[in-house]
Amino acid sequence: MAHIISVHSFRGGTGKSNTTANVSTVLAAEGLKVGMVDTDIQSPGIHVLFGISEDTMGATLNDYLWGKCDIADAAHDVTAFINESSAGPTVPPGQLLLVPSSVKAGEIARVLREGYDVGLLNDGFHSLIEALDLDVLMIDTHPGLNEETLLSIAISDALAIIMRPDQQDIQGTSVTVEVARKLDVPRMMLVVNKTPTVYDFNQVKATVEDKYACEVAAVLPHSDEMMMLASSGVFVFRYPDNTMTEKYRQIAARLMA
Repeated sequence: MAHIISVHSFRGGTGKSNTTANVSTVLAAEGLKVGMVDTDIQSPGIHVLFGISEDTMGATLNDYLWGKCDIADAAHDVTAFINESSAGPTVPPGQLLLVPSSVKAGEIARVLREGYDVGLLNDGFHSLIEALDLDVLMIDTHPGLNEETLLSIAISDALAIIMRPDQQDIQGTSVTVEVARKLDVPRMMLVVNKTPTVYDFNQVKATVEDKYACEVAAVLPHSDEMMMLASSGVFVFRYPDNTMTEKYRQIAARLMA
């Protein structure tokens, strides 16, 4: 039985897609067959981290939702790209596959105008797991709470909620945590991202855990290396010895526990 993990944030710009990509990569490096689905159809972006452009994208989640293909036909094998982007000789013994959402303006406009059958997502997730024989399915959700997000959270074995130490994030995360509890997610945890290095990280962790009565898997610092990478690759392979990479491994381990 595949392990389904959703990565969510109440607002955009928290580092949700980077977290999804890096945790997925860590799990693939540990020998697992990992699938990722970018369900942020209105503002897709995780494909950029894996070197997929509009010209090279091919079939997408949108094509599946419009009945143009099976969802497995939209899965791009990005394992090779990770190997090529690595600064070291490490080759993941597992496999990493990505189902991206379309970046074409017309496709995005169609979603905004017509919507789509959210029930197809549930069918698609299970079809993808079966067709590709996945060990793990990672779902990169749309920020905020909508029907698609609620579905993704409800079917998940684990949920990582990404937040920043920011008042808007703090208030919005409270709503997300409450909803996730009502949906009986088996395992939920928080990741505090982009934390200024002047903060006491242990205190941040303790404060957040006390406020939400929820485990904090990691407190991630603001990272100049992440900013310099500028979404041109996957951090854990570009910087294998960085503190951030160890924290992504820590998050992956907690989500799979």
